[in-house]
This record gives sequence, C-alpha cells and structure tokens, in this order.
Amino acid sequence: MLHPRTPSHALDPLTTRSPWSTHPPRGVRRLGAAVPALLAALVMIIAAALSTATPARAAVPDKLPLTITNDTGRSGLYLYVLGVDLRTDELGWVNAEGVFTPWSLPGGPVRVDAPDASIPGPADGASMTVDVPRNISGRVYFSFASKLDFGLVDAGLVQPAPWNPTDDNAAILFDWSEFTFNDYGLWLNSTQVDQFAVPHTVSVTGDDGSSSTAGALKDGGRQKIIDTVEQTRGFEKTVVRGADGQVLRVLSPGKASGVDAMSATYLDDYIDEAWAAYTDKKLTVVPFAHEPETTFFGTTTGNELVFTNTAGEQVARFAKPTTANVWDCDGALAAPNDHVVGPISRTLCAGLHRGTLGESTQEPVDDASRFYQRDLTNHYSAIVHANMVDGRAYGFAFDDVTGQESLVHSGGPVKASIALGSLD
Repeated sequence: MLHPRTPSHALDPLTTRSPWSTHPPRGVRRLGAAVPALLAALVMIIAAALSTATPARAAVPDKLPLTITNDTGRSGLYLYVLGVDLRTDELGWVNAEGVFTPWSLPGGPVRVDAPDASIPGPADGASMTVDVPRNISGRVYFSFASKLDFGLVDAGLVQPAPWNPTDDNAAILFDWSEFTFNDYGLWLNSTQVDQFAVPHTVSVTGDDGSSSTAGALKDGGRQKIIDTVEQTRGFEKTVVRGADGQVLRVLSPGKASGVDAMSATYLDDYIDEAWAAYTDKKLTVVPFAHEPETTFFGTTTGNELVFTNTAGEQVARFAKPTTANVWDCDGALAAPNDHVVGPISRTLCAGLHRGTLGESTQEPVDDASRFYQRDLTNHYSAIVHANMVDGRAYGFAFDDVTGQESLVHSGGPVKASIALGSLD
C-alpha cells in the first residue's frame, strides 16, 4: 500500500502527512502526499466502505494479534511494523507488545540512521505473535540474515528501495505486507507491486468466526515465477540475484525500467494503438460495480482521451501516457482521490496493464481470461497471477480494479496472520 519513480526512490521519505491525504503507488517510498499506489488503491476501497459504514464497531480491539509463521526454510528473520498513526499523522514503529513510538525526525533534509526498530522473528518452522495497535496504517517488513537499513529526514522515513543497486538494502532478501487497522476493521494485503521476493500468505479471522486468506502460491510457484519471467522477452534482466547466485527478487517492470533492466519504452507501441482506438469509437467507463449509473464516455482528440458524463458535460481529459506513467499509474494517469478523475484514471491504467484498453468499448473488463493476451503487456503481473492458488495478486498499483488483488478484510477482526512460504 505504500510509492517516486526513479532509482533514487531510496531517498523518498515516508511523509508525515496522512496516507489518506492524496493518492499514489509503488515507487514512492512515502505514506502521504505520494502514498504508494497500493495505499492509493486501498484508500478507494476504504472510502467506498465508509460511505455506507455503520458507526465504529465495539468488536474492533485496541490491539490485534498478528501471527508470523516462518516456513521459508531459512532462519535469521527480522520483522518490522512501521506506519502512520491515523489520529495524529505521526510516523513511527510498533514493538512486539503493540506499543507505537513516533520517530524523532531530524531538523533538516540530511539523512540520519533510524533507530533499530527490528523485532527478532521466528526460526524456520516456528511462529510468533506481535500486537498491532488500532489506527495504524503501514507495512510489516520481513528480512533474512541482515537487518534493514532505514533513515530519517525532516519529511519522514526513508524506506528501502532494493531496485536501486546503490541502496544499502539491495543485497538483502526481504519483502513486506501492507495493512490498515482502524475503527472499521483490518485491511491486509500481500503485494508484488514493486517486487516479488518472499512468498507470503495473509489472512484474517473475524469475530463471527469467518476467515479469509489471500496470497497463497501454487506448489513450486516461486521458482516457476522466476523461470517464466527469465524466459519472457523484454523481462529477462528483471530477476536479481545475490553474490551467491540465489534469487533476491524479481523486479516489477516499473522498477526494472527505472534501473535499465528493461526498455523504458516497452509499452509505447501498444499505448499508441490503444489511444488511437477511440478516435472513431466511444469508450464507456463504469468505474464502480456498485454504482452502474455512474458512467463516463471517452473519445480521443489528438493525443488526449476526453471524457464526458451522462449529461454531456466534460469531466476529465488525459494526455497519452508514457510507458513509465502506465507502470506506476502516475503522471498523465495520476489518480486523485475524488469520485471522477481518479476512478477513470485507475480504470484506464488497469486496462493498459492488462492489455484490454483499445480492444474493449467498455472498461473495466471483468473477464480475467481476457487479460494479458497481447505480446506487449505486463507479463510480470500475468505470471504472478498465474501462479497464485486463487489467481489474485497485487501485480500493479490498481490491480484491485475488478477485485483481482490479494487483499483480506474484516470489520470485526480478532486475529490476523502472515505466513512466509518456501524459498526453495
């Protein structure tokens, strides 16, 4: 849930503003003015939920037990629970007992090392439980063999950016899950928006006894993802190995192109084709499944896709995006947290990732069998989805469009878990 979009993202702070203040993903290492796009996606989900929500439920505990299980085949695990206090907008960290401590930010832009916020994790084959306090939104990081290096600047927390080969964390095997826990419950997801590294399954159990799980890989899925990505034209260099030859991560195309591991213009020909398709036909966008009456109509004029509402009023216009804009759903496809431009932008970005925009006269397309059928498409996301037990993943920032994301939610959570899967 948490996104700048260049190799220097390691220098992008997690800002002190509320993650709900604006939109964004995945590159931005901040929670706030440029909230990573997953957070952007989650913002929309929560906003929709709260629009019809009942008052805060008494069943939501002050602290939620989160169990971490290590079935990776490796020990030397470190955990971090980091985020923003949704009541105060303070950024900080949580210890194993569920106590939130705000970071003491320096007075200037010069980076200083953050205090060690690591929690010793369980050995291979074991589990442990940490408490997460209510009204926190952030990430649970998990690293192996080495602790992660975090920094502080006056604007906030500098998080790891492993796609940047000069980042101090680039040689460490690590990954993260993203969460929001507030008065309306828990949202918890696994994410592959930036990278695929450590397989992990997320789950939550509610006070009614129901449980939901997401993010489970098929048997042998990690190696299958690695092998298939390396065999896919244009993506061959996105698999990153350590000095010992072991795979540390597979970079998403946005991160890979930012460090010249794949072409920065990979999608350009397809984008040209998709944008031109609506010169002589109309695109209908119905961004909310629960609001079929909210409909927008787009046609291409020059390099712009211009949208009107059902009253014929112009409500949005989008310049033709670059490949980088598509990968990160930003720039020409920036999605503000509103009820018009943002939802249309999210829909367009999802269609471009999945290869349906240009072919379809209505978006979003909800038939997953039509996704990723082009030669030029987000093969990384397609491969990750194909190796998930339930087909759900966060392969790009707005993969939640039509509910393809690996997200669990409960309005009355009593416990949650993150299970780290085999690395062999």
